[in-house]
Amino acid sequence: MASKMIFLNLPVHDLDASKAFYEALGWAINPDFTDENAACVVVDDNICLMLLTKEFYKTFTARPIADTTAYSAAAYALALPDREAVDALTDAAVKAGGTEETSQEDRRTQEAEVGMYGRTFLDLDGHQWEPFHMPYPQ
Repeated sequence: MASKMIFLNLPVHDLDASKAFYEALGWAINPDFTDENAACVVVDDNICLMLLTKEFYKTFTARPIADTTAYSAAAYALALPDREAVDALTDAAVKAGGTEETSQEDRRTQEAEVGMYGRTFLDLDGHQWEPFHMPYPQ
């Protein structure tokens, strides 16, 4: 069976600024799928982000584009190998201009009860990322 990949298409206000933000997280830009309208950000072998200018994104849908700086449209949870990786990614996002969202104490308490550790940050366009670590039973 062939491997599956996930491509998240994210509308962005400033393509160059968004590329720099995601590169600051340690993710690479694939130049083969990048131009003035879009950039392919490689998260890992199976996950890529397609950052699309809002004008280009409009060619994919007839519906209005959500204002993710004002409304939550989706939350992208990303499982990481340990708590240190969660902290490193979130800290890098904040350092690169993202915003950490810390108003979710009830959820954090629930997660801690089952051994999860997570943080939440918003990118430059308000797209919500939730890196987390959850130890799996041996």
